[in-house]
Amino acid sequence: MTIAKLTQILSGVRSTALKVRLGMALALVGCIGLSGAMAQSGGRAAPPPPDSYEGHLAAAKLAAGFDFTGALARLCIVPSISVRNSASADNRASWYAEPVKVFDNLYWLGTKIHSSWALTDKDGIIIIDTLYNYAAEPEIIDGLKKMHLDPGTIKYVILSHGHSDHDEGVKLLQDKYGARVMAGGPDWDTIENGPEIPGGKPKRDIVAADGQKITVGNNVVTIVTTPGHTQGTLSMIFTVKDHGKPMVVAYSGGTSNIPLVRNPAGLTQFIDSQRKLGKAAADAGATIVMTNHSEFDGAYTKVRLLAARRAGEAHPYDVGTDGVQRYFKMTEECATATRIKALGQAN
Repeated sequence: MTIAKLTQILSGVRSTALKVRLGMALALVGCIGLSGAMAQSGGRAAPPPPDSYEGHLAAAKLAAGFDFTGALARLCIVPSISVRNSASADNRASWYAEPVKVFDNLYWLGTKIHSSWALTDKDGIIIIDTLYNYAAEPEIIDGLKKMHLDPGTIKYVILSHGHSDHDEGVKLLQDKYGARVMAGGPDWDTIENGPEIPGGKPKRDIVAADGQKITVGNNVVTIVTTPGHTQGTLSMIFTVKDHGKPMVVAYSGGTSNIPLVRNPAGLTQFIDSQRKLGKAAADAGATIVMTNHSEFDGAYTKVRLLAARRAGEAHPYDVGTDGVQRYFKMTEECATATRIKALGQAN
């Protein structure tokens, strides 16, 4: 299929959500090499050996399809290049975003780059990840108020991992509202023994265990320990409701393999964690993948597509059980390709 044909298909698509996803795929087609493979006029080139760098890269592209092109580009194509955070506390326009109700019981409280989530119930709120310190109050606290929710009812904060773009708002919520805080043991150690944190270090509280459940009212979050991005990375399984319909979310707490590009052992651990989370998602029947970075799950775009969603149209986050499994296949294959490079075995 040629780019011209893809463009023709795109012009006939009525669904706003699908049109955006196809448009993103079309824009990325040249940079990730799909067009060449899809538009060969002669005989097809022999596929690369499955266990080679090129073979795992091809498997990742196949798994990503048109659903996860952004994550594919970041994890597989340029994993050694970190995205610079151009946002700054003084430049509010560079990061601020309005809160959005995404499901009946889930609200997005993120910036243009990072995500914080509020899982809500009449008995209280669970916050997942807390952004940089400068964004925590305007996005999380003020965001909840804009959504007519009371920040004083925050019961738990679950920290996916101890990096500044996710943990700097923890102490604010702990001190101001008495929220219980859960993090992985190794990441609690890193926070306690590391440098000072803008906004201050939170007090060590709940040390997460694999399979542990955090319950507030009807909301239950099941912890899946997924070391790799950090040693204490936590991922999660929980249920949201879309106009009353239950849907299961697989939340990837540490999607990026970028810190591990020269660490084969760390990449092996990361790969094992992707398989583990993929199995947990399959066992739970997850049809939604979420993360704490818009570059990996398209949050900033997807939550705004809801305004144009038509009656009966699929939720922008709903990729089906097959889509969720393809996501974790992609992350596994990208990390495997990166590991081959780290070992110096790539051509």
